[in-house]
Amino acid sequence: MTTARQPPRRTLDEQLIGAVIPTPLPRPAQPPAPMPQLPAALPAAREPVDDIVFDVARPDADGRVAAGALLRALRWPSGHRLHVNVTDRLLLVTARPDGRHTVGARGALPLPVAAQQMCGIGPHQVVLLAAVPARDLLVVHPSNTITRLLSNLHAAVLRGASHAH
Repeated sequence: MTTARQPPRRTLDEQLIGAVIPTPLPRPAQPPAPMPQLPAALPAAREPVDDIVFDVARPDADGRVAAGALLRALRWPSGHRLHVNVTDRLLLVTARPDGRHTVGARGALPLPVAAQQMCGIGPHQVVLLAAVPARDLLVVHPSNTITRLLSNLHAAVLRGASHAH
């Protein structure tokens, strides 16, 4: 009768061979994640902020609005570089030398599609434009924001009028 040969038992003093388990290669440190871009600070006022110029417009299919009068009030010529930021469901447009957008040849103001979507501005929806020359700033208000603000104002006026009688 033949007996099956059993493998030799391991002893506690055995060690693994280095060639079987290679030394890990040094890896370069991962570059740090980029910091998120913070909203741009509003420019300091050049003069009192009582001079605000308003206009109403509709973005065209390319997301541009005709804003010639406001651009003249701001002294932003064709080709002027702009930065567009979204805050509180409003578009803030400021002049910046490193801006990604430019004033169009016919006085058209670009409103990026992503920014429009973040503000709830639908295709061809009316927007209220407010130029603040003292701050070198143009604010784009979606019509739904204007409707809400005016509704709240009218409700307050009507409440006050009913108490006056």
